[in-house]
Amino acid sequence: MGLISFIKDAGAKIFGGKTTAEKAADAAKAAAEAKLKREEAAAKVLEQTISDLDLQVVGLNIQIDDDKATVSGAAFDQATKEKVVLVVGNSQGIATVDDQMTVENPEPEATYHTVVSGDTLSKIAKTVYGDAMKYPVIFEANKPMLKSPDLIYPGQVLRIPPLG
Repeated sequence: MGLISFIKDAGAKIFGGKTTAEKAADAAKAAAEAKLKREEAAAKVLEQTISDLDLQVVGLNIQIDDDKATVSGAAFDQATKEKVVLVVGNSQGIATVDDQMTVENPEPEATYHTVVSGDTLSKIAKTVYGDAMKYPVIFEANKPMLKSPDLIYPGQVLRIPPLG
C-alpha cells in the first residue's frame, strides 16, 4: 500500500489539539496583546520622564500606536507644550507626535530645527537669528532635555523660540 498523504488540519480533531490556523490566530492575538502592553509601558515611562523634568501638564495622557504618539493635556505655557512634544518625539521608536495639548497661558510658538551632522548651537543660532552668540537662547529653550550646549546629535529636533 505505501505512504498516503493527507491534509493534517482537515477532518475530525481526534487528538483534541488546535489546528494550525487556530494556533496562528492565538499567536497573532498574543503578539498584539504583547505589543499593546509594550506601548502602554512606553507611554507610562514618557509620562514619568515629563513629570521628572518638572514640565507642568494637567491631565497628561500619552497614547502610542506603532511609531505614532498622541499627547493630550493642558500645558502651563507654550514652551512647556513644545518641550513635551520634543521629549516624546525625540524618543527612540517615535516617528510622529500628534499634539492634542492645550495651553493655559498662550505665547508665540517656536519653530523647530532638526539637527544635521556638523550642526552646533552656534551655527544654528547664526542661521536662525543672524548671530552665533545667541546660541544660549536655543540652549535655554531646550532645557532640561539638553544638559550641555555641546551635546546635540543628528536627527534630534530642537525648539527655536522667537527672540523676545
